[in-house]
Amino acid sequence: MTETEQQVASGASAVQVWRRVNDSSGLAEPRVLIRVFLAPGGLDAAVGFYEELQGVAADARFAFGALRLATVGAFLLLEGPEADLAPFRSTTGTLLVDDVRPYYDRLVAAGAEIVFPLQEVPTGAGFNVRHPDGTVVEYVHHRPTAEGA
Repeated sequence: MTETEQQVASGASAVQVWRRVNDSSGLAEPRVLIRVFLAPGGLDAAVGFYEELQGVAADARFAFGALRLATVGAFLLLEGPEADLAPFRSTTGTLLVDDVRPYYDRLVAAGAEIVFPLQEVPTGAGFNVRHPDGTVVEYVHHRPTAEGA
């Protein structure tokens, strides 16, 4: 049974922050996450599909407001009502990085437009930015929570 299956079988809620690796400070290069938007109730089936497709287990599940999220390989799955997903649909993708601050500073210096300011998020810290070519990207780094998740 995969860790995801164990989480589901034990009744663990995606509201809890669960990550296989909770600190991205050791990343040698950014991890690119393709966003997949799901209607309510679609997360568990999508996690299973993307685990089987890539031959990997989900490595994170957490909530952000009304949304439930999971990461599986190269995909960031976002589940929620359309009204809650709508503000996130303009973001092309997510870069999980070692530290968001240097990216934030370089992007601001280059004149990029900050869409969502640098802030603490359930997994660490992050921000969204519109690059000069118009692409909107989320930059995030993961850090352990007080509970160790």
